[in-house]
Amino acid sequence: MSRIFVTGDTHGDYDIAKLNTHNFPVQRELTKEDYLIIAGDFGCVWYGGKNIEKTNPGYELPPRHRAEVGKDDYLLKWYNDKNFTTLFVDGNHENHALLDTFPVEEWHGGKIHRIKPSVIHLMRGQVYEIAGKTFFTMGGASSTDKEYRTENVSWWARELPGAEEYEEARHNLQLHNNSVDYIITHCISTKVMYQLGRMRAIDTLTDFLTEIDMTVDYKQWYFGHFHDDMEVDDRHTLLYQDVVELRDIN
Repeated sequence: MSRIFVTGDTHGDYDIAKLNTHNFPVQRELTKEDYLIIAGDFGCVWYGGKNIEKTNPGYELPPRHRAEVGKDDYLLKWYNDKNFTTLFVDGNHENHALLDTFPVEEWHGGKIHRIKPSVIHLMRGQVYEIAGKTFFTMGGASSTDKEYRTENVSWWARELPGAEEYEEARHNLQLHNNSVDYIITHCISTKVMYQLGRMRAIDTLTDFLTEIDMTVDYKQWYFGHFHDDMEVDDRHTLLYQDVVELRDIN
């Protein structure tokens, strides 16, 4: 029987401490058939790694990243060596140009980028069946700090989905009769943004997620992005430091 856990942003090594064995001791009991889902801003596919230009043709490391290439290698090995399998949706603070160079695979009914054997990017607009439950994923968000960042070095326009990704999401949900068990995103619907008092970050994605909220039947929606832990209401859970286990997994 698989076990599934969900947490919020990790930002490379900045917020990774919640996943060490002291703070997340249950991991000692887990196997690769158990899963940890990170709700965006994973941040470990950022500098590229030492062999990225060789293994991902078409991607050229920005000069500023070349001095830090070992950091991705170290962090991805850290995750890959864990007892569990790590899954993540993308947030806004990701190197989207680099993520897009990984080959697309089919996994548990949806498209993925396999970053390492047990480190998997759950792509936008997909529905997966994992441990007998269905999960809809939609990464992305707007960076409110992009004026302080450099395009294609520390900020990428691909942080927001394109029209094709929205249509693929609608199509995949229709194939599942607009019904899933769980929704995992980085940001959240415009409706919930108002509940959180975060009106500054409203955009096409948050409006799309409002559409999803109104048309899809689901049990629980987990998201990150806002660096807090909160039960917003009975169906929307904001995660950052907390690591929660889904209790109804087969």
